[in-house]
Amino acid sequence: MLTLNWSLLSAFIPTFFVVSITPGMCMTLALSMGITIGVRRALWMMVGELLGVAVVATSAAVGVAAFMLQYPTAFAVFKYAGGAYLAWLGIQMWRSRGRMAMPEEEDTSSRQASRLQLAIQGFVTAIANPKGWAFFVALLPPFLDSDIPMAPQLTALILIILLLEFICLQIYAHGGKGLRRALNRGGGVRTVNRVAGSLMLLVGAWLAFG
Repeated sequence: MLTLNWSLLSAFIPTFFVVSITPGMCMTLALSMGITIGVRRALWMMVGELLGVAVVATSAAVGVAAFMLQYPTAFAVFKYAGGAYLAWLGIQMWRSRGRMAMPEEEDTSSRQASRLQLAIQGFVTAIANPKGWAFFVALLPPFLDSDIPMAPQLTALILIILLLEFICLQIYAHGGKGLRRALNRGGGVRTVNRVAGSLMLLVGAWLAFG
């Protein structure tokens, strides 16, 4: 039976909550989607993002990330392609076009992004974020206890990380939903799309050049 080191855990939870709640690419993406597609549909992006976080955290713990950070070329193509894709989505949203934008009242023909597309978007954003890798390389290993079996310990810690990440994604997505209501009062659907599109462009540039 796994017995976690509670003294380490008492420091682990607030540390990773602060890391998660700090504004970053994934949280900005959740805010943007909360504005345009709502919290419920944004859950599919969160599924992909949490899967990506689990991959990054596991890789960091077993040392894969250290190798990848020494050879940043391994990130380059994936990172730039992901950034370009998100920037393209941002431009489409800014123009009130595409599946991620809120349809304007006169436009009833636009199709929404599929659940798979939303999940892939979240996964790519999480997995192609070099800062995410760096955080886990620096922060996760010190909380691993060599006196406790590694596999169940790591599983428990990653589950805690995913729970904290999910809570923070929800906070940002609900914040986006509230912002959507305020923007609708101030300027209608086009304003909502332009704000969300600008946030998406920011995430794309952040991913590619951050």
